Amino acid sequence: MDSLKVGMKHALEWEVTEKLCTTRGDYKVFSTPSMTLFVEIASQELAAPHLTPGQGQVGLSVNIRHLAPTPIGKKVRAETELTGIDRRKLTFKVKVFDDVEQVSEAEHERFVIDVNKYIERLRKKISA
Repeated sequence: MDSLKVGMKHALEWEVTEKLCTTRGDYKVFSTPSMTLFVEIASQELAAPHLTPGQGQVGLSVNIRHLAPTPIGKKVRAETELTGIDRRKLTFKVKVFDDVEQVSEAEHERFVIDVNKYIERLRKKISA
């Protein structure tokens, strides 16, 4: 995690497929839940190569503004930037574009975890 630096950037591109859409009138458009997933995955991909063995990450929060519709079949691109590191909490600003305009902006927080401790906590919850 020591190699993570504020200002690092990453981009991710997806095609808007039917499973990522909701219906508005006669049109299928990129849904807000799918956009939220897109923002999380783009940010996760930025951080992942910088984690040490035994570390993982989880999402803490997503504050997203869905600014414009993107129809099925178009491509969307998430541009994420690491804007803050507070011990194990990572903060990202993400902009999402289709081939016409910016369609979203988001702030996202992730937390770096110890995977073994996480799994042990999960096991205790399952057996409770």
